Amino acid sequence: MAAPLTDQEKRKQISIRGIVGVENVAELKKGFNRHLHFTLVKDRNVATPRDYYFALAHTVRDHLVGRWIRTQQFYYETDPKRVYYLSLEFYMGRTLQNTMINLGLQNACDEAIYQLGLDMEDLEEMEEDAGLGNGGLGRLAACFLDSMATLGLAAYGYGIRYEYGIFNQKIKNGWQVEEADDWLRHGNPWEKARPEYMLPVHFYGRVEESKEGAKWVDTQVVLAMPYDTPIPGYMNNTVNTMRLWSARAPNDFNLMDFNVGDYIQAVLDRNLAENISRVLYPNDNFFEGKELRLKQEYFVVAATLQDIIRRFKNSKKGFSGPVSFDSFPEKVAIQLNDTHPAMAIPELMRVFVDIEKLDWDTAWAITKRTFAYTNHTVLPEALERWPIGLLETLLPRHLQIIYRINQGHLDEISALFPEDMDRMRRMSLIEEDGGKRVNMAHLCIVGSHAVNGVAEIHSNIIKTDVFRDFSELEPEKFQNKTNGITPRRWLLLCNPGLAELIAEAIGEEYVKDLSQLQKLNELVDDDTFIRDVSKVKQDNKEKFSQYLEKEYMVEINPSSMFDVHVKRIHEYKRQLLNCLHIVTMYNRIRKNPKAHFVPRTVIIGGKAAPGYHMAKMIIKLITAVGEVVNKDPVVGSKLKVIYLENYRVSLAEKVIPATDLSEQISTAGTEASGTGNMKFMLNGALTIGTMDGANVEMAEEAGEENMFIFGMRVEDVAEMDAQGYDAMTYYQKIPELKQAIDQINSGFFCPKQPELFKDVTNMLFNHDRFKVFADYEDYIKCQEKVNELYQNLREWTKMVIKNIAASGKFSSDRTITDYATEVWGVEPTDLKIPPPNEPRERPVHTNG
Repeated sequence: MAAPLTDQEKRKQISIRGIVGVENVAELKKGFNRHLHFTLVKDRNVATPRDYYFALAHTVRDHLVGRWIRTQQFYYETDPKRVYYLSLEFYMGRTLQNTMINLGLQNACDEAIYQLGLDMEDLEEMEEDAGLGNGGLGRLAACFLDSMATLGLAAYGYGIRYEYGIFNQKIKNGWQVEEADDWLRHGNPWEKARPEYMLPVHFYGRVEESKEGAKWVDTQVVLAMPYDTPIPGYMNNTVNTMRLWSARAPNDFNLMDFNVGDYIQAVLDRNLAENISRVLYPNDNFFEGKELRLKQEYFVVAATLQDIIRRFKNSKKGFSGPVSFDSFPEKVAIQLNDTHPAMAIPELMRVFVDIEKLDWDTAWAITKRTFAYTNHTVLPEALERWPIGLLETLLPRHLQIIYRINQGHLDEISALFPEDMDRMRRMSLIEEDGGKRVNMAHLCIVGSHAVNGVAEIHSNIIKTDVFRDFSELEPEKFQNKTNGITPRRWLLLCNPGLAELIAEAIGEEYVKDLSQLQKLNELVDDDTFIRDVSKVKQDNKEKFSQYLEKEYMVEINPSSMFDVHVKRIHEYKRQLLNCLHIVTMYNRIRKNPKAHFVPRTVIIGGKAAPGYHMAKMIIKLITAVGEVVNKDPVVGSKLKVIYLENYRVSLAEKVIPATDLSEQISTAGTEASGTGNMKFMLNGALTIGTMDGANVEMAEEAGEENMFIFGMRVEDVAEMDAQGYDAMTYYQKIPELKQAIDQINSGFFCPKQPELFKDVTNMLFNHDRFKVFADYEDYIKCQEKVNELYQNLREWTKMVIKNIAASGKFSSDRTITDYATEVWGVEPTDLKIPPPNEPRERPVHTNG
């Protein structure tokens, strides 16, 4: 059990984690006991740790509810423009601690739980991660929701309530094994089902033409049931809503088809409809053209647009007489998080034209002004292209609408470039080569008024390369919005020691204005501050070492450098380059065991898509190398390799604050932005990386001399592509590289199956799109510079402080402010909605 805080510690912590008032603590204890008794129907004799977690979660949720209702009332009264963030992924992680922090309840809850004789950390560990995302794209959506609430925007996240989130990864004999993530098994205290807002979504059927226009008939109906989760802003009493849809079969589903009376089978077949929200596709940066996936994509947009239009029609500044949609773009902004929700464009057109009877041109003008599109990748295999045949079967009316959108679009291009058939082919929404497909990115660009990349370099690549024709046509449409992370979760929650240290040094306002971290530059030479920053890092490393020793039975040297590479496993992220460095370090130690060596603990973690053979081989290789290194007595405590199992949000919160060196080593021009890089920077790790994604802007902010930058730049990669990349020349020219590859190839790391890694080495020699060998030598040299600096703790820590001071730009508050003002046409506000305990004049309607 944790020891109670001393008075001095409490005073230190009061600033950011909320005030411990006696009445607060008493009220929380009372709420806790009430929920244990009335909600969970338990007493202290039979309650389990999970019961205690649920009792605390319900107690904290009680503090959200009044603010949540009040926020929705406030929006109804003031009728602001609403922002709708559409995403197939929301990688939320855990909710309890984040809610306590944003409501200023953390210290009071800690004290209440302590007085109840329980351990807060044990309770927090009972919460399942809401793993409704694969990686960066889904976690970005979660950070954005936090920032939109903190900035007082009337914003809603819309997605799918997957019954099974991203799989749980087990490592067995060095291989990844997937297990289903049954995260709802014990219930979810943070969500509220809203069956009264259930909506129909149609599939299949056919289109009938009549005098009144097209009608989509004979469809199959699936119902979309909304579940709402509160999203609290930081200390501003604003609580926004994330609404996730769950698929339900209607009560007459399939019963009419079973006139032979097979009632049992008819009821069993309801699963077919409900499968739509069963499971998250575990693909990151890869397009899998499955019918179920297209159903998911249409399901979320069809339900969401009905909800948006209902809310628009019911707004307080309502209409007498027929509804006019002219003001729709003034009241509604819809952001498409990548192309996954692209069907929203033809769906809104269908609603406007077929149901609301607007003429085509009016509907199209409104639609374009409403939508904006964020592109997240330039990898060709990640771009969505749906086969025409599939669309024709599943969504026949939408295919017609897409054809008509394309016709208007091509007419415009041919008017501007009458002879340029090649340009027409390149810019068409319909691709002809290799089977007819709809290019969803082109649909998003044509149907939106703003298109953005997620880091400066990525946005430039989009403009000059991937979507060059479109950007030449409408340059004003293309923007950059560099990604960000929320400092609430990624500093206050995961690294309270550092958060408090910073608050003592510069005050606590930085939590809502991260640019204030620049003030730390004044402390770069302050010996006391340097010592304190270094101590916080060491404390975090000690704590994480204990976790690793418990989980992996490997003895960790907490004073070794923690060198961390955690992200999805993908060839472009180049975990293989890191692996070659491990082998090289190992060979150097064996060659000269007496030589001085800076001890390292290399930690690699991440999930591979279940169908991605090479990614799974990479995991096996890393674990095989780790097995040999960790057991070699010559190496001892100088080098350890840990493969972090089941990397997820809650594990990121543990490893990031303990990291010394952050690996961000993708081939230049392949990582759109990255956000892990920002989390490490904010938490006092130094970055070794290529000039890719947001690394470029991190180097601009902190100074390139305060990062370890290596490798080819985008222009070098382009030049090498033009000349042809020959892996063999590097292999023959660099002895240490040759040695490492020969060992992998000969079975040195898996003597029982010497052929095991042939696929990996074959790829590296013959079809390595990401040019691992080309950057090897520079990477190794750069790692030597890392070692050199690490031996001088004072200089290392000074560089750490400079990085933390420069990380202000990478707050998602800044990103969302840019979206709000430059894309959505709304203004952030620091207005504090009155808290629930202050009386209101009169009751009001909330409009769902």
